Amino acid sequence: MFTPDPKDLPAPPTCLGSASTQDMASSCQDGWEEECPREPDPKRLKLYGVGNPIAMFSSDSSCLSFRGRVIKWFWDSAEEGYRTFHMDEYDEDKNPSGIINLGTSENKLCFDLLSHRLSQSDMLWIEPSLLQYPDWRGHLFLREEVAKFLSFYCKSSAPLKPENVVVLNGGASLFSALATVLCEVGEAFLIPTPYYGAITQHVYLYGSVRLVYVYLDSEVTGQDTRPFQLTAEKLELALQGANAEGVKVKGLILINPQNPLGDIYSPRELQEFLEFAKRHELHVIVDEVYMLSVFEESLEYRSVLSLERLPDPQRTHVMWATSKDFGMSGMRFGTLYTENQHVATSVASLCRYHGLSGLVQYQMARLLQDRDWISHVYLPENHARLKAAHTYVSEELKALGIPFLSRGAGFFIWIDLRKYLHKATFEEEMLLWRQFLDNKVLLSLGKAFECQEPGWFRVIFSDKAQRLRLGMQRIRQVLESKSQVSEDNLPCQNKKLHDQPR
Repeated sequence: MFTPDPKDLPAPPTCLGSASTQDMASSCQDGWEEECPREPDPKRLKLYGVGNPIAMFSSDSSCLSFRGRVIKWFWDSAEEGYRTFHMDEYDEDKNPSGIINLGTSENKLCFDLLSHRLSQSDMLWIEPSLLQYPDWRGHLFLREEVAKFLSFYCKSSAPLKPENVVVLNGGASLFSALATVLCEVGEAFLIPTPYYGAITQHVYLYGSVRLVYVYLDSEVTGQDTRPFQLTAEKLELALQGANAEGVKVKGLILINPQNPLGDIYSPRELQEFLEFAKRHELHVIVDEVYMLSVFEESLEYRSVLSLERLPDPQRTHVMWATSKDFGMSGMRFGTLYTENQHVATSVASLCRYHGLSGLVQYQMARLLQDRDWISHVYLPENHARLKAAHTYVSEELKALGIPFLSRGAGFFIWIDLRKYLHKATFEEEMLLWRQFLDNKVLLSLGKAFECQEPGWFRVIFSDKAQRLRLGMQRIRQVLESKSQVSEDNLPCQNKKLHDQPR
């Protein structure tokens, strides 16, 4: 991905200077485990970057169109780990030495609950309308249930309306459709980094829309209160930088709870980000796909739909799907809520290519309708299992002395492995990632999330205990081997000091 040269960036404000001792102490108290982040590099990190997804593009597939070659190149360059995993997938009985996947953000903890509910007799219904073309927005009975479901669980200030709901086959389709209908070719969305990196493909492959990265870093400086904190000021700086480069920004993408950090934006923060977008007439896409996966009781999650007043309702578009909160990524169900009927109609037109079968729509309606089961059976048990898995992995990371962001939402822990890199480069980060893969555990590396600090990784904990235990054992083996190599390479005098009890 292309990022501008630091000399071309506007001078950073004083609030982005080196962290004070007080700032460092604050960062230790706000979600950091084991140890504080390192002293900041004297060279300030970049404030923003303009994404160019095909900066390194090359292809010899002459039988394809240029677009086809780009699409194939994306697949070839971005899917290495997952192709390797699928060829050697761990199975406790059939392939116990296979790869453990702690890289894909899926909830694999509640299959027993879901399989029981989805096999009930009320789910098994067929009628002629379910086998025919539906309204492309989705069957009315489903959109009515989605509106009721979101009204209840988002705690909306007023009942949401079925006519503002569009149903598609998953979040990827939602991003693709919104990018295509909101932006011209070459225009861009602002997005804070690190972020769920597949969004790059979602907005580019169909719509040729780019991303402008709002770079966040781990050092707590100025007015920040936590690592990787997003502020309206940082959005302003990134927007100014993009405009100075001639890049037209049409919107802002927010993920709440955030992937991969697990952060939850407060109502005040959401209001500030929405006000920023209104000032600049930007659309805001709010991805709330993890909204029911907040498992820490002390945390208060607020959907953007719960705000009493949206600064710009016609430019605020909310996404949700069952893939994460219900552990049903294979069902491919996603929904858009927007009060802008032009946007809703345009996205609905693309549902010709991204719609759901009538049978799946019926099942989803029945599931979302069963609020008693969701609230009293599924969600309490799902949260308990997520918390237990999160606790286990957190304790393992503490035992290894690995710093990480401790949050209570989502399926992931953002871990700091910078001390295991010989040099602070993304090449070294990739080498470490390959060592994990060679040792049969798949993680997600920070570069995939456009993190600008090499050495961060995302670990998924929402898996069964056996796979988690084995995955953490394999992570430990890699890190211990690297620590041993580092000790062996120490000069004799330093090695002697290093080996003394401390």
